[in-house]
Amino acid sequence: MKILGIDPGMAIVGYSILDFDGKNLSLLNSGSIRTEKGQRESARLLEIYNDITCIVDKYKPDVCAIEKLFFFRNHTTVMPVAHARGVILTVLEQHKIPIYEYTPMEVKQILTGYGRADKKEVEQMVKLSLGVDSLPKLDDTVDSIAIGISYTRSSDVLEDLKVYK
Repeated sequence: MKILGIDPGMAIVGYSILDFDGKNLSLLNSGSIRTEKGQRESARLLEIYNDITCIVDKYKPDVCAIEKLFFFRNHTTVMPVAHARGVILTVLEQHKIPIYEYTPMEVKQILTGYGRADKKEVEQMVKLSLGVDSLPKLDDTVDSIAIGISYTRSSDVLEDLKVYK
């Protein structure tokens, strides 16, 4: 099964495509969608919409694991991130891709066993899960991989594996 992992944002959307057969996990592709700060918000949202649509059309994921917003310290960024997330959810719904949502704390708990783990601990578990020595440089991309891996370790995957095998 192909899993699309997404770390939503207005400036940067991290994404990854993982392949999982119930045992083996591999990273097929990862990257980021970056929008220009000076552009109108509507133009940035359209760019995210178009790029996510291209990713979905190219890789045809079976499911999507996406970061869920639950609390933001910076109130000026919460609305644009929520808007970007809404555009992404719209694309996924249009393509009838099942959506699974995980908070940052849930991702940390699933990967490390500790909901307040730091970035380095999460990165180490992502490397171990994929059997690699290095990861992409951008945190948003690594976060998208961690979110996708979280799906493979959740109870959500059990029913889906029966369907996509």
